[in-house]
Amino acid sequence: MKMKGANIFSVLCAAILALLCWCAAAEAPAWRQATQAELSSVLPSRAPVVNEHIETEMRTASGIVDEHGRVIAGVVLITAGYSADGKYSHYLIVQAPMRVGGVALAPGEYVFGWTRSEDGDSLKVHFNQAATGALVGATDAHWIAGSTRVESLHIWPPQDKEIIQIGRFGIPYRLGAE
Repeated sequence: MKMKGANIFSVLCAAILALLCWCAAAEAPAWRQATQAELSSVLPSRAPVVNEHIETEMRTASGIVDEHGRVIAGVVLITAGYSADGKYSHYLIVQAPMRVGGVALAPGEYVFGWTRSEDGDSLKVHFNQAATGALVGATDAHWIAGSTRVESLHIWPPQDKEIIQIGRFGIPYRLGAE
């Protein structure tokens, strides 16, 4: 009889543990680096920016995707000859709410550009609505310590670095925060 009670207790504990693990997994969706095929399916070859369709440099595309297929992805804009030249450098698609530095981004399409600080140790990055050019907000990107690899754009999965990298500079982000 004592053994039967111990078995029931063990099974009950295992069931509770499994339920807790399932609940924890359900709370935080897993994000991973997006493949080139996934990036090509969501990023346009010509990005709609205000009243223009600006060519993108698809080899610079970077992004992350969750198990529900939601994507956060960006690509460099080729702005020479467009009115966006000098204003914006990147196009960004956000399919899940996030906070980039101090800027809340709801799902949508954005463009961003940057200016270097006087001391060269940071960038001032401004995010704008792609359709209208309206400013959403601005934040700082800081030098990534120990970084030797320069990237036009790299959106790191949250379990790796939780930053958006521009050159050797990074902006921290947090998913699910508007």
